[in-house]
Amino acid sequence: MYYIILAFCYGVSILPLWLLYLISDGLCFLVYNVLGYRRKVVLDNLRQAFPGKPEAEVRQLAKKFYRNLTDMMVETIKLLTMSRRSLVKRFDCDLSVLHQLYAQGKSCQLHLGHNFNWEWANLFCMQGVPYPFLVVFMPITNKAVNRMFIHFREKFGTKLIPANDMRNGMAAWVGKQYLLALVADQNPGNPRRSYWFPFLNRMTAFYKGPEMNARRFDIPVVFAHIKKVKRGYYKATLTLAFEEPRREPEGRITEAFVQYLEQRILEQPETWVWSHRRWKHAYRPETDGLRGGVESEE
Repeated sequence: MYYIILAFCYGVSILPLWLLYLISDGLCFLVYNVLGYRRKVVLDNLRQAFPGKPEAEVRQLAKKFYRNLTDMMVETIKLLTMSRRSLVKRFDCDLSVLHQLYAQGKSCQLHLGHNFNWEWANLFCMQGVPYPFLVVFMPITNKAVNRMFIHFREKFGTKLIPANDMRNGMAAWVGKQYLLALVADQNPGNPRRSYWFPFLNRMTAFYKGPEMNARRFDIPVVFAHIKKVKRGYYKATLTLAFEEPRREPEGRITEAFVQYLEQRILEQPETWVWSHRRWKHAYRPETDGLRGGVESEE
């Protein structure tokens, strides 16, 4: 099954982007109007985040999100045969802050959210910096699909670290320079081992891991954001947020990222992944790893 899927994706990837976007338009109609893929989740999340918006605007925003979602599907497949020249033409980012940190002999943690198109961002960044490029990912339940996505990402040299076995995955990199990319807005599995902050009009749980790793090893933290300029064109911005994380009080790095991410989402909401069941956990003070007295894991 894996090789059938991979062969199909290679066949699709040789199509020009203008044709792939026509396919995306058809997929968008199918996913939103016919299948209704997580439509209730998306609409509920948008209503929660934008309580003042009329229902017609909420539904229009949902449709824009689904169009970006299907665009990302075809854009990710396109990576299989996309040239570096074509990628550089369509994706722009000033990587100088990463080069500076590397020249200083420091590793770096890159914190970003689920903003389209992070797959293009991974490839652009990996090809443009001298660091070994490590990406923490959540394995997909379907083995064939999971294997295919690993192939997509490792094809260009990215080193993948499973999120459910990060401690062992990072063991080989202790004492070495690396760039670690963390999509830091995932929904944590255990609310008692989380930090809670106001986010999009709701108290929201965030993983402790990204901050704990940065503070433990004093690794500079860079916040990243991807903006969609127009269809098929993106611009990423990198901001050095914390050069000496060990000096920061507990929770400060996560809080700053949450505020940063929320502001970026409000600027271009249709490019964030609203289909995640992001708010599975209800806030209770005793589950708050920062304010509820839960013992720190450091």
